[in-house]
Amino acid sequence: MRILAGLEAADSGSVLMDGQTVDGVGGGRAVIFQEPRLLPWQTVLDNVAFGLEMQGRSKVAARRFAETYLRLVGLADFNGAYPGQLSGGMAQRVGIARALAVQPGILLLDEPFGALDAMTKITMQEELARIWRSENVTMVLVTHDLEEAVFLSDRVLVLSGQNGKPVQVIENDLPRPRERSAPDFVRLRERLMREFGLH
Repeated sequence: MRILAGLEAADSGSVLMDGQTVDGVGGGRAVIFQEPRLLPWQTVLDNVAFGLEMQGRSKVAARRFAETYLRLVGLADFNGAYPGQLSGGMAQRVGIARALAVQPGILLLDEPFGALDAMTKITMQEELARIWRSENVTMVLVTHDLEEAVFLSDRVLVLSGQNGKPVQVIENDLPRPRERSAPDFVRLRERLMREFGLH
């Protein structure tokens, strides 16, 4: 994930996106980390506007655009709040809004819901699926949660625990919206469990 984001150089080989070599951050990519990594001294609105201002937008234009994405993640009423006043799920929504506001071609998600409690995690997975339908952005998700992989993915790349090399690619053509208790959903989750020797 760090190599895809341009935060780390590959030991060998290269990563191409739209025919261009990934060389540093930016380039139509945005990252959502395990923790929201918000600036605690800035309001929710200013946290989301920050990346836009770094792209050269005026403060007024950046804040107006940021408001749009805070509405998208259901936080329009929290523009003036500070990160310390938010729950974990709300803070992660701000992180999602901040990443989407720069309108990336690819959104990289590094176990974004791993630190959340079970109920909040399910809510955030459903929220992310809704946002994906709305924004139609390509997402690359790293997760150890097999149900999350089935719920959110179109394609699952299973990596070896030994060396991180791909060992299996599983296409996920389950219809959306997905029902976690549906027989096809359960079958695909069980297939993934077998891949990891868990079933």
